[in-house]
Amino acid sequence: MKAALYDRLGSARDVLRVEDVDRPEPGPGQVRVKIALSGVNPTDVKSRGGATAGAPTGFQVPHHDATGRIDAVGPGVDTARVGQRVWTYLAAFGNRWGTAAEWSVVPQERAVPLPEDIDDELGVCLGVPALTAHHCLFADGRLNGRAVLVAGGAGAVGHFAIELAKHAGARVVSTVSGPEKAELARLAGADLVVNYHDKDAVDQVKGFAATVDRVVEVALGPNLDLDLAVSGPRTVISTYAAAEDVSLPVRRLMTANVRLRFVLLYGFPEPDLADAVADVGAAMSAGALSPLPVRRFPLSEVAAAHEAVESGAVGKVVVDPTA
Repeated sequence: MKAALYDRLGSARDVLRVEDVDRPEPGPGQVRVKIALSGVNPTDVKSRGGATAGAPTGFQVPHHDATGRIDAVGPGVDTARVGQRVWTYLAAFGNRWGTAAEWSVVPQERAVPLPEDIDDELGVCLGVPALTAHHCLFADGRLNGRAVLVAGGAGAVGHFAIELAKHAGARVVSTVSGPEKAELARLAGADLVVNYHDKDAVDQVKGFAATVDRVVEVALGPNLDLDLAVSGPRTVISTYAAAEDVSLPVRRLMTANVRLRFVLLYGFPEPDLADAVADVGAAMSAGALSPLPVRRFPLSEVAAAHEAVESGAVGKVVVDPTA
């Protein structure tokens, strides 16, 4: 089969290549998925670049998220799953066979049934972004009637945070950096969208809610002043991305009685992952979730796909191994 892979860390152009490798066979508790689309997330490019992972042993096929169809199962897996359409998550976590290939082999629980009436473009957007958004929102209780601030509502996590929060009955304000991203946040369902460059950005958010109950935060350092300005004793700030270390204003945090939650999908307890998968699936089936604008690359241009993510491409970057 054709697969993108790397055997050392570095820039996309330097280390990613597409080769013919033996098609993997599923082991105990595993399924093999014929990949339709493979999603590229910031965590994938960080792992390949060495920011969050060490060099692979042998080679690594990147990417966690995908849509596809199960074509083989290993011992201990119900054979009725053969032919089932699925979306995947954490495919490359502790596993050589990520989804940037014609086939991937994953633990059976990481291949989640995808209804036939759901487009691949939505299924491939789920995985890392939707599960991360779910944990940021719901790890501290229900949201019905609550006020939620989503920073970066045009990003993948922000997009699903808006949609999941609205589906749960919350009121949502989102901050963005410009008009194109503002439109994406509105399409996701945000009740108010604020350009964080506006001098009165804090006043705009406080006009929506004097204090918010949840903050889903993509850039804790740059946004912390705004977050604290609209925080109170019930506020939980959940941050899921780390560009650099942050110096925390401890006294202001204490004065506001704010709780900080740090979120990294790789460390989720299995029960939390299972709950997130179930809730995301239910929201999808209810029609509450939508895809981001998709930007496609053939497998042969996987390095360009990684570079698009690194350059901050708006929407979802995907690799098509069938192209």
